[in-house]
Amino acid sequence: MPEILEIEYYRRLAHDAVGREIVRVDAPDDWFLKGGLDPATVVDALEGREFTGDRRIGKLLLLETSPPLAGAVADPGPTLGLRFGMTGRLLVDDRPAIERLEYSSDRNNPVWDRFIVHFADGGDMRLRDPRRLGGVELDPDESKLGIDGFAITPGTLRVALGSSTATLKARILDQARIAGIGNLLADEILWRAGLDPTRPANSLDDTELKRLSRNLRRVLDQLFERGGSHTGDLHLERNRQGVCPRDGTLLRREQVGGRTTYWCPDHQV
Repeated sequence: MPEILEIEYYRRLAHDAVGREIVRVDAPDDWFLKGGLDPATVVDALEGREFTGDRRIGKLLLLETSPPLAGAVADPGPTLGLRFGMTGRLLVDDRPAIERLEYSSDRNNPVWDRFIVHFADGGDMRLRDPRRLGGVELDPDESKLGIDGFAITPGTLRVALGSSTATLKARILDQARIAGIGNLLADEILWRAGLDPTRPANSLDDTELKRLSRNLRRVLDQLFERGGSHTGDLHLERNRQGVCPRDGTLLRREQVGGRTTYWCPDHQV
């Protein structure tokens, strides 16, 4: 499933779409358009412009657009927001950012193309999503997202956790607090930090908070280099018979923060 790491791969691929004129937009799935958007509106908003920049906040990919390339109108274009749900992939000129996505199909079925931008040079950019859990927006509300996971420091992490008595994992997964962390990364981060995911978020002392911040950034950096959120040290043991790679203890499996969670009752305290 795409988390912050996968969306960063997508962003880097989307950079290849910058500076290319948009001549046609296909939005065949009305349900995939969010925020009251409809096919006619998105077509009218994007055709005749070009992408001018690429950004990412957490799991949200953002593409800036130019004023219309023809005519005297100088108004800046809208920002295209792309969300990828659990199974969404980005392709530019038929090149994927990643070869496979955990918990999704390995097939490349064009029937799953939910949104396609065609360029004047004959290439295109498409969002392919088998389960239709992603979405497309114009000018999405970025204020609803918390600090990007790659920007976390002990200080910003303390603010994100706040005084909440929600479970530690639930708070880390809250995109309004920390943008980009999903289920796989949360389990890996808490396992490495030796922290019980069911603890209240406000229960960490300063030493634990620094350890969590350090491991959060280390996990993001290491797993990005390895190839994605599914490459963590814990990942292969995320099953009913899985044991802790650190101490061999049978992992506990339970619902925490509404997500299936694997953690070690021995060293995660």
